[in-house]
Amino acid sequence: MPIASLPQSALTSLEPTAVLFDLDGTISDSGAAITSAVAEALAAGDYPAISQADLLHFVGPPIRDGFREFGGVAEEDLDRVVAAFRPLYEGRMLAPAFEGMPELVRALHSRGVPLALATSKRRALAMQIVEHSGLTEYFTAQCGASDDGTRAWKADIVEDTLAALRAEGVDVSRAVMVGDRDHDVNGAITHDILSVFVAWGYGTDEERDGASAVATDVGELAQLLGVS
Repeated sequence: MPIASLPQSALTSLEPTAVLFDLDGTISDSGAAITSAVAEALAAGDYPAISQADLLHFVGPPIRDGFREFGGVAEEDLDRVVAAFRPLYEGRMLAPAFEGMPELVRALHSRGVPLALATSKRRALAMQIVEHSGLTEYFTAQCGASDDGTRAWKADIVEDTLAALRAEGVDVSRAVMVGDRDHDVNGAITHDILSVFVAWGYGTDEERDGASAVATDVGELAQLLGVS
């Protein structure tokens, strides 16, 4: 659906010099793929089933932390359960983009706004998903978690992404982080940049606390990012 046809309200642009996008729950409608793979991995590891609400907590944060915090997986079992999860998820990870998001990415690029991907998903997987969505050419940088998971917290990813943009000569003085979880907001706060919490993702209302702005739909996000 074209951005112009989406409902919009009067919002003031944050006038971004660069935009950092989260992936899961922001661009990619990946909840079903992640939660189903998590549920199957827990079952394979002989852990009890958890509620759908708890499964949704896995969408966004580093996967090891999700299994530890929300799945109750013991430290000595983490490697085994994560190893079970990965092929399950990778076989279904090419989820569709949220309606209107590809058009917004293209519109921002056409206006000369540098874009970057900043996700706690492993970078190699994230790049495949972006490629599947046909959006690779619009991103100046694509940053994500390391394969071994040692660098996966969003604050670290935001740091890496800002450094990658600066290396390309991008002005990040008014960079904006766009995401759907509190770790997106907190990652932006850590590095003193603006943030937009998107309400169509998997975060709760409480997770928006501290965001510079909230977008309830893609049309509102477009206005906040200066696309009208």
